[in-house]
Amino acid sequence: MTNLNNGNMNILIIDDDPAVRNFISVSLRDAEYTVFEAENGNKGLNVLQEHPEVEAVITDIIMPDKEGIETIKDIRKLFPGIKILAISGGGKLEPENYLLLAHALGAHKTLKKPFRVSELLNAIATL
Repeated sequence: MTNLNNGNMNILIIDDDPAVRNFISVSLRDAEYTVFEAENGNKGLNVLQEHPEVEAVITDIIMPDKEGIETIKDIRKLFPGIKILAISGGGKLEPENYLLLAHALGAHKTLKKPFRVSELLNAIATL
């Protein structure tokens, strides 16, 4: 597999599902990215404040506490230089509807769950 890593990018994963978070984390670490994790938007914002070296965020949209749309808006306001990849498997609406909204509010890229490792790495590489 081709390593699409463009340097040792620091990436924060925000997802309430531990299995999804682990899948993304392992995939990114295997591609030699530095990974931080949070299970909701509030904790994700705390990680960003504690780790200014984070360059990109992968955030789920449907989460308890602070969901992804609100998290994206906060990141755009507080950390305007950070790249955002929004992911969603849907909820009450089709995932595409959530992802369109996420893109409109500042996500640079979107990815519909489930996705393959190659799709994830391609999306990260184009950030």
